[in-house]
Formats: sequence, C-alpha cells, structure tokens
Amino acid sequence: MTDTAPRPWAGTAPATSREDPREHTPPTPRRALLLLMAVATGLSCAGNYFAQPLLDLITRDLHVSATLAGFVVTASQAGYALGLLLIVPLGDVLDRRRLAVGLLAATAVFLACTSAAPTGALLLAGTVAVALTAVGAQVVVGYAAALVPDEARGRAVATVMSGVLLGGLLARTVSGVLAGLGGWRTVYWVSAIPVAVMAFLLHRHLPRVPSTARLSYPALLRSSLSLLRAEPLLRWRSAIGALSLAAYSVQLTALTFLLAGPPFGWSESRIGLFGLLGVVGVVTMTFAGRLNDRGLVQYVTGCGIATLGGGWLLLLAGGRSLLWLAVGIVALNVGQQAVLNSSQTVLYALRPEARNRLNSVFMTSFFIGGATGSALTALVWARAGWSGVCLLGAGLAAAALAVWGLERLSTAHLSSH
Repeated sequence: MTDTAPRPWAGTAPATSREDPREHTPPTPRRALLLLMAVATGLSCAGNYFAQPLLDLITRDLHVSATLAGFVVTASQAGYALGLLLIVPLGDVLDRRRLAVGLLAATAVFLACTSAAPTGALLLAGTVAVALTAVGAQVVVGYAAALVPDEARGRAVATVMSGVLLGGLLARTVSGVLAGLGGWRTVYWVSAIPVAVMAFLLHRHLPRVPSTARLSYPALLRSSLSLLRAEPLLRWRSAIGALSLAAYSVQLTALTFLLAGPPFGWSESRIGLFGLLGVVGVVTMTFAGRLNDRGLVQYVTGCGIATLGGGWLLLLAGGRSLLWLAVGIVALNVGQQAVLNSSQTVLYALRPEARNRLNSVFMTSFFIGGATGSALTALVWARAGWSGVCLLGAGLAAAALAVWGLERLSTAHLSSH
C-alpha cells in the first residue's frame, strides 16, 4: 500500500522493530509528531474529568438532585471502561489512523452536544458518549508503539502517555477556570474546539500503519480474552497495574478529606492546585522510558513499586506536615508512572499484531484497580482516618511488589525450561 499521507515530521531512519513483516512500518517519527500525539491524547481524555468540580453548578442549572449530578462522574468512568473493552481492540483490525482520527472527531462532537444538554438525562448520555470515544487516546498510544523500533519504544510510549496523564491532571483546574468565566457549559463547548483541531492535525500528519489481522468483531473480542489466557505476562502485568493504581488512587480520594479538615482547612480550589504536584511524576515518565529502552524494564518496575510504597510511609508522617505530604505525593506519582510505563513496554513487545487488544485488557484491569482503591478508601477513612488509609495504600503497594516478585520467579522458571 502506498502511503499518500503527508509526513513532514517523519525522519528517514529505517524501523527495526519486530513488527509483522507483512505490515508496512513507516520511518521513525520525529519528536514533534510524538508531541502532537501527546497533546491529542491529553485533550481527548480531559473530558472525562471536567464534571468533577462542576457538580454544584450542574445541580443548580439543570434543577437535578445532587445524586443525579454525582452520577455524571460514574457515567464517565463506566463509559471509558466500556470503550477500553469494546473500541480499543479495533485498532488491531482497522486502519489505525482512520480509527484514531474518527474517535477524536467524535469526541469533539459529543463535547459540543453535552454543552447543550437541556436535562440531566441528556447530560448523562453525553457524558457516556464522550467517555466512550475518549479511548481514542489509548488507540493513539498503541499507534505510537507501532511507529518506532524496539530500542525507542519506551520513550515513545512515555511521551504520548504523558499527554494522557497531564490531560487528567489539568482538566479539573481548567474546568474550574472556564466555569468561572462562563458557566459549566462553557467548559464543554470550548474544549470541543481544540479536540477537533487535533483530529484534523492527526489526519494531516499521521503516517499510515495498516493492520494485518482479519477478524470479525465478535472474534476480536473473544481473542482479547484468549490473549489473557495465553500470555502469562499479560496476567502478571494486569495484576501489577491494578494493584499499583489502587495504591495510588487511595491518595486521590483521601487527600481531599485530609486537606479540607483540621489542621489544614483548605478550600476546594486550593486542594486542586496542590494536586498538580502530580505533574512531577509525568515529567519523570520519559526518564523511565529511557531506562526501559536500555533493557532495565524490570528494574524500573521494581523501583517504581518500591517508591510507591515508600511514598505512603512519607504520607503517614504528612498528616500534620505539609512538607512531608508534598514529598510523599511526588513519590507516589513518580512510582506510579514508572510502573505504568514499564508495564506497557513489556506488553507492547509481546505481540505486535495485537497491541491494541493487549492494551485493552491491561488498561481495563488498571482502571478496575483504581476504582477499587477509591472505594476501599471511603470505607477505611470512615473507620481509621488518615493513618488507616496510609496503611491501606502501603499494603496495596506491598501486594503489587509481591506480585512482581512472583512474576520474576515464574519467568525465571519458564526460561530455565
């Protein structure tokens, strides 16, 4: 197939990855293209987090109950989980550029529709639609893995995934600012514009990476489960990812409770700004990617989980010290991003022709772990306060470390035979 798409940011170095030889592999992309993809993923997934600081405004404007408004956040999480299961695997059988561009364009349309929702029911429907198509961000991450040779894959995935993570971190702050200027509807219609622009730019500059798989849609979904049975590393890494995000998510929930009460007594906006410390973890993600590309992926995973657990010990001392609290949050973010990037590097090397399905299974487990961590936090906080949630977070990190150790033993055993 002749690639007619413009590639002004593609270099001339030949790709040396272990892709299926039947699959056309384009030249290694320059960093500018990866940065464009990172921005696109960040804008795409940001819509999943817009509603969190807007619930009070939505309640008053649409005359709905606080319970119904709260379902907006749940609807976003459910929609994204469905998209991971039902849409992301399509990247293995459809034209990847067309799928990624189509999903971003659909996200822009649904964001605009959500801004005009006249009732709570239609707002919920729009939220689910935005979340379903926001998984285009994960399609783009898999796209980046297919564009680069093996020795650069960790950095490429880290660069594009940093967009996803920054989108989630910054969305709440931007949402609050835009809502203050023009109401909650402004957040959605204004964000639709850059998402639409990103869809056009990706269509213009992404090279073609055609798929080689020929599966019906039901067979495609069944094959995702088959991969989980056939690939031990996928099972191990899905468990590690779920436990690590569960440990990390504990602080996302508990931090608000802690800072809003004594001795801090902070406002919601101030708490949101404090959460931006997570940007430090995103910055270190590229460094972790470089170590992964040097063959140190297991070292990065182990150190990342250990840093996650150590962060909770620091947070235990941060119940009354803002300094220790800040250091602990940075440690959690650095550790979590290291575990995420190293796990994706391991999985993307397993089966190049099934990267989207591998990512679908992994990310679904990942977000299930996060939801579980948040739910456990609410229960533990009510009974044991900050000390209890710190022990919960440390315990989940210790469980992740134990699973990683078992993975290493299992892999060594298989290698010896």
